[in-house]
Parts: sequence; structure tokens; C-alpha cells
Amino acid sequence: MASSGKLDVEVHNRSSPDKFWNSIRDSTTLFPKAFPDQYKNIRVLEGDGKAPGSVRLFTYAEGSPLVKVSKERIDAVDETSKHVAYSVIEGELLKYYKTFKGFIFVGSVEACNTIASNSKFSANSHDIVCEFCLNSDFEI
Repeated sequence: MASSGKLDVEVHNRSSPDKFWNSIRDSTTLFPKAFPDQYKNIRVLEGDGKAPGSVRLFTYAEGSPLVKVSKERIDAVDETSKHVAYSVIEGELLKYYKTFKGFIFVGSVEACNTIASNSKFSANSHDIVCEFCLNSDFEI
């Protein structure tokens, strides 16, 4: 039985929204250095790795519970409002999900610096949705 869902995460931090947004935008080089236990490498396959239409190949570190490789396309970027949207277009994740789209917003909410992330997905079964929610870590 297929299942659709949405996973929302909101994190408050001490970094300025501009500084954190720049980190998100430089994630291709920054994430493997900052989070080597999660990202083995991120390669740009098409585009500049930041603009809409860019395609990046994520190779996750050993111990990743569901996914070792993921190809993602950047669908939209709004530098002014600090939003980015992406879609998973290839990789093991699509064995479990028909579609998987991510959205990231960096800004201030009620005087707190906030990173909001949500993922929308259509899964092949209800069981995998539950496993994904239990095993998902959103680390900043």
C-alpha cells in the first residue's frame, strides 16, 4: 500500500541567517568536511551545484541506514527569501519512495534564527515511511 507524507523539522541556532544560508549554498564542499560521518562526498554533475537545474551526486558515509548514493536536482532557489527546493532523481531512496522532494528555508522566526526543512514524499509502502521517520537525523 503506497503512502504519502511530509516530515517537518525546525531548528533554532545562533548563526545569523545570512551566514547559515551561505553554508547551505556551499554544502557541496562544506558538508563532507563538516560532517564526514554523514557525507563521504558530494559531486556536481551538472550546472554549478547551486543554481536551479544543477545536479549533485551525494555519496553518504558508512553506516547510512537506507541510502548510500543519491542524485539530487536543485529545483528552485530564492536568494532573497533564503529558500531552496530539490528533488531526489536517482539512487536507493527511490527504491522506497516514488517521489522525494526537499525544501529548506533559512530565516528568523519570532526573533530566533531558524532553519526549517521539510520533505514531501510518496512511499511505496507504509512500513518504509515509519522506518524513515524513526531513522532520520537532521544535524546542523
